[in-house]
Amino acid sequence: MTPSPELKKSGFAVLIGRSNVGKSTLLNALVGTKVAITSPKPQTTRQAIQGIVHDPRGQIVFVDTPGVFEKARDPLTKHLNAAAREALQGVDLVIYVADPTREIGNEEHIVLRLLEGVTAPKILAINKTDLRNLPFIEEYKALADRFDRVVEISALHQVNLKPLIDAAIELLPAGEPFYPLYQFSNIDHRFWLSELIREKLFIQLQQELPYSTAVEIDEVEDRETNEGKKIRYIKARILTNGQQYKRMIIGAGGRKIKEIGWATRKELEQILDTRVFLELEVEVDPDWMLRMGA
Repeated sequence: MTPSPELKKSGFAVLIGRSNVGKSTLLNALVGTKVAITSPKPQTTRQAIQGIVHDPRGQIVFVDTPGVFEKARDPLTKHLNAAAREALQGVDLVIYVADPTREIGNEEHIVLRLLEGVTAPKILAINKTDLRNLPFIEEYKALADRFDRVVEISALHQVNLKPLIDAAIELLPAGEPFYPLYQFSNIDHRFWLSELIREKLFIQLQQELPYSTAVEIDEVEDRETNEGKKIRYIKARILTNGQQYKRMIIGAGGRKIKEIGWATRKELEQILDTRVFLELEVEVDPDWMLRMGA
């Protein structure tokens, strides 16, 4: 009698943690390409983004979530906390990403309380272990009895990602894949473009940039130059809620908006392997958060 082939695994693994612990960096490292934007600034991720890992043993759909904040001071923060909570509903696996350079505080306790009501298996992924100074790592290791597995990783330097994937595969249920082999994310092209521009806003303006900023893509079109070469034309609007922020984004003599456009275009050309023409505008829209459901 021929033995039946081993059942493959599949499921949704949610990445959760306090703000700015490296969840988006980890998602990109696991998938092997950029599906989520990264920035040292909190509130970078604004909705759950899926990154798909195809493995001979099965398929893992990693879900990046916004960081959990202690106080919901504005509609945007309330939206982010709600998105993180909603992502935990009906999942197959939870990966709690921790930063041992930061002491366990109220935000961590909020996340841990959220996890108490989750029946799915849980992995504690202690991130940033490439750093020499990890003053609070023992505090996080002491949480081990609340989790099914503990893995020490470095998302930035892609250290110990295989043990994390191995643990995830082991804990996921058997099942058919959710996505075809060629697909690595659930996000559409326009959303991904808007996120990439928003990332460059964070990088160029750093702490000066307010949270009240979004990007809308108005047009994406493949065109042909006079020389007969293909070029991807992209028109986008950066939305903010005040004239002072608009001036900040544009910069003196338009310098900042040019830097943002140049950095975005260069990365797009590398990823898309085609020439890109990016047209950026900045628009004041005090109601963008309400209109976009944030």
